[in-house]
Amino acid sequence: MAEKVAEKSVDISPIQQFLYCGTPKAWLDHAVEELETLLIDHAHCEKKAAATAVKLMFRYPERLDLLKKLSQLIREEVLHFEQVLEFIEQQGIKYRAIKPSRYAASLHQYVAKDEPQRFIDGLIIGGIIEARSCERFHALVPYLKDSHPELAKYYRFLLKSESRHFMDYIDLAKQYAGSDIDERLDFFLQKEQELIESPDPLFRFHSGVPV
Repeated sequence: MAEKVAEKSVDISPIQQFLYCGTPKAWLDHAVEELETLLIDHAHCEKKAAATAVKLMFRYPERLDLLKKLSQLIREEVLHFEQVLEFIEQQGIKYRAIKPSRYAASLHQYVAKDEPQRFIDGLIIGGIIEARSCERFHALVPYLKDSHPELAKYYRFLLKSESRHFMDYIDLAKQYAGSDIDERLDFFLQKEQELIESPDPLFRFHSGVPV
């Protein structure tokens, strides 16, 4: 893995400014102690990100810009899934199915039932999830650099693609909305902040404060 990953400095300040909160320290402290769960769920997240993009491509096949951007995203997410599986094998961890976090489902419960708002809401949520993933990778690096330097290096490597995925989703939402999306963005970002900062009994990559 080491030879595949090149370290480059990535400015994620736009993402930190976009999100309404940072990852709580309590989550980061817990993540270091629950590395097995973190890696397994990270792999699941990469796989689900690819699957979500595929669903959007099939649901809206007439939107050419969407197809172009999401096809690249899917390739990258599948590659990331393979790379995380490699880390899991290196750690002697058995990859398995685990219960998903409340995070994505809790956001999707607020998606509009009717089009085109359903489409726009889905893009907004996709952007928020990618933004949070990027913010978490960045926040985890100093916690992992001594105990798991290769994983810390890999998470730095992921920042570039994850930050681009975030912008792809938000740019598509703005493009296809035909109107200002600030109100819906604000709504979903508030809900996301509540999920990140509130107590959460199930530790996962996108979970809230561990209890």
